[in-house]
Amino acid sequence: MLHPVNRRTFLGALGGATVLPAFVRAVEARAIHQDLTSQDWDLSWVNDLDRVRHKQVFDMGTLDWGTHVTTNYLAAFQDLLKLGAPDVVALVGIASSAFPMNASDALWAKYQLGEKWEVRDPATGEWATRNIFDLDPAPRPLRAEDAVSNLAARGTIFWQCHNALTGVSEQLAAATGATPAAMYQELRAGLLPHVRMVPAHTMLIGLVQEHGATYEKL
Repeated sequence: MLHPVNRRTFLGALGGATVLPAFVRAVEARAIHQDLTSQDWDLSWVNDLDRVRHKQVFDMGTLDWGTHVTTNYLAAFQDLLKLGAPDVVALVGIASSAFPMNASDALWAKYQLGEKWEVRDPATGEWATRNIFDLDPAPRPLRAEDAVSNLAARGTIFWQCHNALTGVSEQLAAATGATPAAMYQELRAGLLPHVRMVPAHTMLIGLVQEHGATYEKL
């Protein structure tokens, strides 16, 4: 079973790792948080959902299911009702627990995301050093149709929570000696190209439902 990183246990496991002084971490965290209010967030795509006949948001609280359920949702509409984009749109909301799904292979390898999130590569049985949720062709039991890039090409919207990325940045910065602000910028730049940054996961979960999206927790 795949498990999200718990902030307390993750930091505790660092043992003697170098940690920035508390006051420096506080300044860095505040600098990242200011980005939430200073930048111009483009959420116009949320209004576009009003023109979509069928839409569902998948609240990705764990990596256990991968994108399998999202693919099944789209397949059911296609097979039974012969409907696809733009009439059917899936949204995959990602905060911190499922962050690696949005990360590039380079981030997986550099920061050992497979080991930290307890994700093994089915091709090797070892901790994954590549994004196994974006493989085409894909080793069993993964399916190429579940690859996040393939789903994005079918109109699926993936988002990454800014607040959650801030928390992940603090965790990885503590483990590597980098500053949280520098880590945040590196992680954000290393997201897969289709990922949309949003101010707050919980905010977007509510907004898309206000625009008619149904909800499923994963």
